[in-house]
Amino acid sequence: MSNSTSNVYTTLETLGISLPPLAVPAAAYVPFVRTGNLVFISGHIAKKDGKVWVGQLGRDTDTATGQAAARAIAIDLMGTLHAAVGDLNKIKRIVKLMSLVNSAPDFTEHHLVTNGASELIGQVFGAKGAHARSAFGVAQIPMGACVEIEMIVEVEAD
Repeated sequence: MSNSTSNVYTTLETLGISLPPLAVPAAAYVPFVRTGNLVFISGHIAKKDGKVWVGQLGRDTDTATGQAAARAIAIDLMGTLHAAVGDLNKIKRIVKLMSLVNSAPDFTEHHLVTNGASELIGQVFGAKGAHARSAFGVAQIPMGACVEIEMIVEVEAD
């Protein structure tokens, strides 16, 4: 885990991660809202090679694949966060992740799928990345995506 005082961009570079540009919303919402020192990032769905990462955990997708999808979402979330605040080193705390996992009725590893995002956030932000979290199984996610995650972040005062 990186030191909480280290440069976030150096950590991303070390991990071989390039942040994507801000994505255009697919419906009637905005990608993020900042109120005071909190940034609420809208749900991001899993994408692979620029297309929706479709699948249902426990039916046609396994936990390891779901973790990879959640990790990919974490990268997209950080791209949106960068667009929202301009500098990821201004992050005071990742407050909460909420994960929705498109899953078969008998699938019970939602928490393990979501670890794909949580672990990467912890690697990148160190102690500032330790967050509260919810992971839910749902019958479907827009466009058949396998995972959707939203994030709440505290930033330094302007």
